[in-house]
Amino acid sequence: MAAQRAYTTHPLVLRRVTVRRVHEVTPRMRRVVLGGEDLAAFTRDGIAHPAFAAPGFDDHIKLILAADGDVRAALPAQLPHGIEWTPAEHRLTRDYTPRRVDHRAGELHLDFVVHGEGPAETWSASAREGDELWFVGPKSSLRLPERLDWILLVGDETALPAIGRFLDERPLDAPAHVLVTVPDEAARQELALRDGDTITWVVAEPGDPAALDAAVRALPAPAGEGFAWAAAESRALLPVRRYLQRERKLPKDRVNVTGYWHCEEAAAPEAQGPADAVAQGPAEIPSPLPWLVARAALQLGLVDAVADTPGLSADALATRLGVSGPGIGVLLPLLAAYDVVVDADGGAGLRLGRAGEELLEDHEREEYAGHEAELLLALTHLAPALRDGVSPWRLASGATLHDTVTRDADRYGELVQECEQLVFLLAGLTADSLWEGVGTCLLTGPGSASVVAALDDAGRRPRLRIAEEAAPAEVLRGQVTAPDRVEWTAGPADVAVAAKALGHRTDEEGVELLTRLAGWTGTAVLVEASRPDGLSPHAAEAALHAYTATGSTLRDSAAIAALAERSGWSVDRTIALGWGTEATVLRRV
Repeated sequence: MAAQRAYTTHPLVLRRVTVRRVHEVTPRMRRVVLGGEDLAAFTRDGIAHPAFAAPGFDDHIKLILAADGDVRAALPAQLPHGIEWTPAEHRLTRDYTPRRVDHRAGELHLDFVVHGEGPAETWSASAREGDELWFVGPKSSLRLPERLDWILLVGDETALPAIGRFLDERPLDAPAHVLVTVPDEAARQELALRDGDTITWVVAEPGDPAALDAAVRALPAPAGEGFAWAAAESRALLPVRRYLQRERKLPKDRVNVTGYWHCEEAAAPEAQGPADAVAQGPAEIPSPLPWLVARAALQLGLVDAVADTPGLSADALATRLGVSGPGIGVLLPLLAAYDVVVDADGGAGLRLGRAGEELLEDHEREEYAGHEAELLLALTHLAPALRDGVSPWRLASGATLHDTVTRDADRYGELVQECEQLVFLLAGLTADSLWEGVGTCLLTGPGSASVVAALDDAGRRPRLRIAEEAAPAEVLRGQVTAPDRVEWTAGPADVAVAAKALGHRTDEEGVELLTRLAGWTGTAVLVEASRPDGLSPHAAEAALHAYTATGSTLRDSAAIAALAERSGWSVDRTIALGWGTEATVLRRV
């Protein structure tokens, strides 16, 4: 089945606004109305930017704050068609959903929970007329299915701006069934309901997963085709997502569940003093044991088994998994220590702990059981790989990563999934003059589907070819909108775009690819990450991850140019796309 685009992308622009007025919506919600010239089309530093657009009811913008108060030092660099998150030690960012966008008045309305303790809530508590605020986004808007019989809107009080905007603007002409959990009756708001709509208010502690799950299960199931949207505390949404997909049998493209905030564990009763810190000595290197135990639990199906049948005994769990009693006895104490699976009070059997509930989320699982996890395991071969000058992956598996993923559709599919965010960065490439006169475009690499989507968004319609081996081509066929318009074979082209095609190739394999492209075109574009993303908490690990995969460090602009020169190309120019990603334009020598 061909993929259907679920989002519309927008240019990423850094904007400055000021506070125009502030008022309380309820005793728990403060509305800050913002305005400024940057909400209209404007020019800064010689770069023209479009007017602010946030057409989706749950669009989010990223507010930029600073722990030391120096917001200007925390701002990203503005590119002609994107932004670059440069390193900034004190930068704080928070995502917020516009409650209202009034283009005629040039105003943007943001709602803040009054009793929150985060940096954005703190800013809003003291916001006064004339105060400055910087933000970026939105980068995309959700596309709802065109024909629906109903929509379910579920959330806690942080979701009220999105729910309220949906009910005001009605992007979908279908009955809305609304469920909102609030900490007390004072948090209720007047919402624009219509005939056929329903609303349920539930008073519960913020982030209470049991209350939200029970309330969703208590709702009647409407007849016909529907769409479920939910936003609340991340952990509280885990059973909701599971219920909607596993029990209500809603397809993945009819469910949109987003964690808006994270409930942190309570701090230790006593803070550690300076003397205690000295007495502890040097910091310990973290043990890999928790990761390995969690990985084993996922591979065995243990986490899913306990989630599906809470209250299982250890013996019943062992029987279900086909594991010996002594074997499960070795694993369960460690899983309890890491709060993955714990014994319920009163002999009620096993249940998931906090960490176990988080492992129900697909994104969390990928860290323990998938391509990313396999790369991490390959690091056990790091020392001999460094001595031999090869990639740890090759020593661990006996093949290069490229050879591995091109023979395995599931592995290649993970690479394609990792490239989905690329579509938000490609406006700088699709706007470039190199597309003038281009009739045919040859694509290769796991980011090819994102390039097709970006060309569509830019209104460019070249004849498309995708050159990949059988398994990768089959994966991409399922990701490209209208795949029948694509010729699934290599051939002459006016330009070739290799999208994230080098990240799983050794230098020699990269040269082979570029040499092959030179036989089909005189102009090529390499879209690659040439430096770590400045917002990533794992930026320092990027070079090691690259070496594990390919035997080369993260290839910067100079390294990419060197590969090109070895393959008969010269670098014409480089287009900065943002988030550490560049498009290198090559001309055949």
